Amino acid sequence: MSNKLIKGGAFLVSKTNPNDVFTPEEWNEEQLMIASMCSDFVNQEVTPILDRIDAMEPGLMVQLLDKAGELGMLGLSVPEEFGGMGVDFKTSLLATEYLGKGHSFSVAYGAHTGIGSLPLLYYGTEEQKAKYSPLLASGEWKAAYCLTEPSAGSDANSGKTKAVLSEDGKHYILNGQKMWITNGGFADLFTVFAKIDNDANLTAFLVEAKSEGISLNPEEKKMGIKGSSTRQVFFNNVKVPVENMLSTRENGFKIAINILNIGRIKLAAGVLGGSKETIVDTLSYAKAREQFGRSIDKYGAIRYKIAEQVIRTFVLESATYRAGQNIEDAIDGLIATGLDKGKATLKGIEEFAAECAMLKVAASECLDYVVDEAVQIYGGMGYSSESSVERSYRDARINRIFEGTNEINRMLSVDMILKKGLKGELDLLGPATKVASELMSIPDFDTEEKSDIEKLYSAVENFKKAILLVAGAAVQKLANSLGKEQEILMNVADMLIWTYQAESALLRLDKLHQSKGAEASNVALAIVQTYVYDSADRIAKSSKDALNSFVEGDELRMMLMGIKRFTKLDAFNPKTARQLIASHVIEKGQYAF
Repeated sequence: MSNKLIKGGAFLVSKTNPNDVFTPEEWNEEQLMIASMCSDFVNQEVTPILDRIDAMEPGLMVQLLDKAGELGMLGLSVPEEFGGMGVDFKTSLLATEYLGKGHSFSVAYGAHTGIGSLPLLYYGTEEQKAKYSPLLASGEWKAAYCLTEPSAGSDANSGKTKAVLSEDGKHYILNGQKMWITNGGFADLFTVFAKIDNDANLTAFLVEAKSEGISLNPEEKKMGIKGSSTRQVFFNNVKVPVENMLSTRENGFKIAINILNIGRIKLAAGVLGGSKETIVDTLSYAKAREQFGRSIDKYGAIRYKIAEQVIRTFVLESATYRAGQNIEDAIDGLIATGLDKGKATLKGIEEFAAECAMLKVAASECLDYVVDEAVQIYGGMGYSSESSVERSYRDARINRIFEGTNEINRMLSVDMILKKGLKGELDLLGPATKVASELMSIPDFDTEEKSDIEKLYSAVENFKKAILLVAGAAVQKLANSLGKEQEILMNVADMLIWTYQAESALLRLDKLHQSKGAEASNVALAIVQTYVYDSADRIAKSSKDALNSFVEGDELRMMLMGIKRFTKLDAFNPKTARQLIASHVIEKGQYAF
């Protein structure tokens, strides 16, 4: 691995060396042992009792979390001095991936170890961490995160929960209502966000569930993740010791945003695990199910679906661990400057907040595709609650809402990258100006023979030019009103997501090709070629949709000619590529990468 530090969002305006990215082929023995432990736990403790979990059998989820705590799985990210294992960031992502096939258990685990425990870990005082972190790392106590309110969802800072300092100055008196609180039915420690007096911003508090004045509504009845405890929590004159304020007054909104950044990439890793498990289920059924005298995995229509499941999962996996390594490198670089690990972790993740938002969208929509096609391949059996994929289909839907809706995350990803450009943290203006001037020049008819991988790099670079062209024109023409043009922002966000995944998969392919050779990387090549081929048309469509909405006349015609140039590819046979991909995973009987 190179030690070169990469800035968040820089993928758009600079080339990345394959040696600067981490790929899933590089896990070491210790990391794979952690993955195996997590996988075995789900297979042995969770999967056999999924029906009991979904039936909300009293105490069952708590027992599972207790067992996970005994194995050290609840304290993977917690430093050793507070009873945890202190693993690095991408190893925590790997654990989350392998626990991601656990349906409702995965949600309870993720809420406890992520948004439930991390605010304390990264913002708590040494006294707060010494008091609560060992309890959370061991599983003796369970955690929940209380941010959302009936009138404050995506607009979290508009919450109405209030905190007032008591006359003796020893407590804050908390009053308000929180909803959709995961683990709410059994949590021992709540991180609660409220406004002190008439403050403009939220403040965070650590509130023990046994405090007088806390009450809960009955468990919510949900479409999916039925075994996850989801309740409303009411605070009626709850006395919170002043020393339980988390961080400083009015810093709660910043805490919420940073913790959600972590939650987004962790969700991507968990969803990745769910996608891989669903592919295994699909392959097993397609091989066993016979129609017209042969198993349905022999038919082209089914193989197309299997190949596409694999393609979307592969590019997501490549992008998730690329970003995970970038974050880890940023954290290590900040620690080297003298920053403590907690603050370094927050700043490292904040640096790649745009990538976290993009991955959340990509992952949730990848899983949606994978489970939907799994149900289709299962046919009528897929619609039966007796099949594994029926539960997967229902459970997947929440991921497009969790951790900020996909619409919010799309707009955030564009906004964060543009703001970096305005602040001078990224040079967006130079490359955008260069692309605009390129439209006026004669096209470069490059006749030099290129390898398949070189052609793919050229295609991805052109995708970036299309993004810079559209985004640059939007900033120039719409200026301050761009923030209100949500359709255009969504177009640009989709282009960013497709391009980031395409480049991530290409970098992985290049690294695999260099280390293992052409034969060992031929299926990966087919995956990347097919994804880039499809992305070219999608990017062309999004570009045209955006430009047609705010550019006119000769300028529009010139820009559309540029988009046509930037999304033009050589002829490619996607059927043959998908057949190769499908044959590979059908033969292996698993995701096999």
